[in-house]
Order: sequence, then C-alpha cells, then structure tokens
Amino acid sequence: MKLNCTVRQASSNVDAKHYDTQRLRKEYLVENVMVEDEINMVYSMFDRIIAGGAVPKDEDLLLSAPEILRADYFTQRREIGIINVGGPGTVVVGEDRYHLDYKEALYVGRGDRHVTFCSDSPGSPARFYFCSACAHRPTGVKKVTKEDAVVMHLGSLEESNERTINRLLVKEVVPCCQLQMGMTELAPGSTWNTMPAHTHDRRMEVYFYFEVPEDGAVCHFMGEPQETRHIWMHNEQAVISPQWSIHSACATRNYTFIWGMCGENDDYNDMDWCATKDLR
Repeated sequence: MKLNCTVRQASSNVDAKHYDTQRLRKEYLVENVMVEDEINMVYSMFDRIIAGGAVPKDEDLLLSAPEILRADYFTQRREIGIINVGGPGTVVVGEDRYHLDYKEALYVGRGDRHVTFCSDSPGSPARFYFCSACAHRPTGVKKVTKEDAVVMHLGSLEESNERTINRLLVKEVVPCCQLQMGMTELAPGSTWNTMPAHTHDRRMEVYFYFEVPEDGAVCHFMGEPQETRHIWMHNEQAVISPQWSIHSACATRNYTFIWGMCGENDDYNDMDWCATKDLR
C-alpha cells in the first residue's frame, strides 16, 4: 500500500487576488484524491484540516499517521469523518467493523486505535472520502446514513439550484468536536450550488465533487466576494476554501459534492451572505 500526504500552507487573501490559473490550482485544488490501493491526503494549514481518499482494491489500507502529525495513531489527537462514494466496504476502527454502502458515513472520534479501509469486492472497490480535524476530547464512533441526517431542501429548478443538503456529521447527529461534514445532491436540471454565496470567518471548508460525468466539468468559484476567481474541476477532485473565500460552483450538469469544514465553532448557520448582485 502507498500513503501520500502533501502539506499546503495557508495563503493570504491579499496575495490570492494576484494568482494566475496555475498558482490557484497549486494552492487550492486537490486533483488525485482517489487512486486504487493508495491513501492520498492533503494537510492544509487552514485550521489544520486533512482531506483525502482511500481506495482499497486489492489490499486493505491502514490509515497510519503521516509524519506531519507526529502521532502514534492517526486519531490520537484527531477526529475523522468518512463517506463512501464507491462500492460497499468496511472501516475497521480498533476491534470494531463498520460496513458502509454508497453514500453512507462514519464518524470516528479521537482515540488510540488503528483505522483500516476494506472493500467487499476488488471488482467494485469502496472509495472512501475523508476529512479530519484536531479534536480536544474523545467522542466515540457512529455510523450515519441519509436517514439519520438533518435534511434541507433548498433552491428551485427555475433558479437552476434545486438541491438536497444532507447534514450527516453535525452536532445534531454526532458528538463532534469541530468537524462538520455533509453531502449536497443537486436535482436533474440544476447546476448551481451554494447560491447566494457566503463566507464564514470562523470556519474553513473543503468541497469534494463526484457523480460528475467523464466528459463533464465543474467550475468552482472562490475568492473574496469582490475579488472572485474560478477553478475548473472534474470528477472526484477536491478544493480548499479559506475562511475569507466564497465557495460556489456551476457545472455542465447536476452532480453531488461533499462538504467538510472545521474551525472556531460548530454552528452550521454561522454564515455571512453575499448578495448575488454584489459579487465581482
């Protein structure tokens, strides 16, 4: 097995407005999230979030602690949120096994035990997307399905943003420390997410786009409301959104994305809205 961990430094909103396309992609885009028989992750200095993917095709994958953590176990000082976007699989946490089907989630709290990713079949391997944040207390382990989620239906087909927000790993569902994760599913005919746009100074966020056709693309918008930029993305890619940045997108057709955030608080509704007419 192979484990890759790349460290990304935090960047200034003052500097980011001068980045060209190549620099924007280097700082914020995570291209190779899902690679068979590998664990790939990015450690961002924005609130020290980790975002990554594990695809255990021909072998089980142990989530060992990368050097940047200086820890004996990955979860020694961290919590993890895991969502399966592939075939059926199992996450082993210590001595316990948790089976996850497509779009099912698992919350793993802080603790000294190993975490291992497994697939039911190499012909249809699981594809585990995960985010991790620093945790100040142990909070246990809990499997979460869409039936357990706090569900919000927003937008309309007329506005091209009819969508269902599944708040899977939030304080109303699991006893998380600072990590929050969920999954937004756009209805057929809708392409815009998170409009009107917003920022939240007390939290940063990572988006992971999937269910994007091979010949399709997502145009992700970021930057300060008066200094927006865009990054073209494809299926199973992630993007880092600093606390000073909006995070919104439009695509060639409907899609699904996972959002993961952490920071100062766990209040999902703590947002500063940006009127669409004021965006530049």
